[in-house]
Amino acid sequence: MRVTQSGLDLNLLVALDVLLEESSVSRAAARLHLSEPAMSRTLGRIRKALGDPVLVRAGRVMVPTPHALAVRGEVRSVVERARALFLSGGQVDLPTLTRTFTVLANDAFTAVTGAALFSRVTREAPGVRLRFLAESHVEVPALREGVADLELGVIDTRSPEVHVEHLYDERMVAVVRPGHPLLRGRPTARRFAAADHLIASRRGRLEGPVDTALAEQGLSRRVVGSVGSFPASLFVLRESDLVGLLTARAVPLAAALGLETFDIPLDLPPLPFGMAWHPRHDADPAHAWLRDRARELMTTRSGPSGASEPSGPPR
Repeated sequence: MRVTQSGLDLNLLVALDVLLEESSVSRAAARLHLSEPAMSRTLGRIRKALGDPVLVRAGRVMVPTPHALAVRGEVRSVVERARALFLSGGQVDLPTLTRTFTVLANDAFTAVTGAALFSRVTREAPGVRLRFLAESHVEVPALREGVADLELGVIDTRSPEVHVEHLYDERMVAVVRPGHPLLRGRPTARRFAAADHLIASRRGRLEGPVDTALAEQGLSRRVVGSVGSFPASLFVLRESDLVGLLTARAVPLAAALGLETFDIPLDLPPLPFGMAWHPRHDADPAHAWLRDRARELMTTRSGPSGASEPSGPPR
């Protein structure tokens, strides 16, 4: 069905949404089951309707224009609301569902939970694709602007309209190489503070809750630096005498590299793990299904890797 107003085919919004998501005419054509020439003609109509190039060449790839980036969130919102409107009774036929969901999560969280979520989604809805995005070092309203459909992990969004659902609290553990001096004897707070430390922080922070807890005991530690990727920190720890942190459910990642973990001798606040989404997805049964699967996975105590505690990376 085509709905037009002032000569504008509103179905172009669906094509625009896919084009902005894929940044490729050929991939958008495949998503919409169109030929590339037909998709190119559709892009031409969109450009004429908006008075903007929308996508432009940058070397071998296409990138969205500033105007396209500015309207992307609104376009996604309209498309999602229209999709929910025409789904009868809030039901979705999973075996025939064709959809790409973009999930924002820390890379360590993805490493721990990704395989189980991919497996569950593929088994129930083979036409659904999951695209995981790593967290950015800058604050981006990804959910509000439609860059991501769902956020998993420690939610620190400041957007008041975003829905946040708390799922569990996580604890931190220390991680070191085998044979590290802290593994000999009891790792007291004083011994822990005396070691050299490495922080995994997407924002490049050089201090955190550990420093606050040490200060309460009149202690301080030496942080030699930080790395932006949590898994990368594990490789640094494996080849040094530095001390790092990770969450309990991520212990299998450290164990796979032969690293050792132990309880931190400090009273640290728990990390609240959960998920967040924009309210435009509330009435979307496909999105609700994805939230249900993520919720089941994240609240399973044993976790996908057999760990006994819940997981995820420090911020």
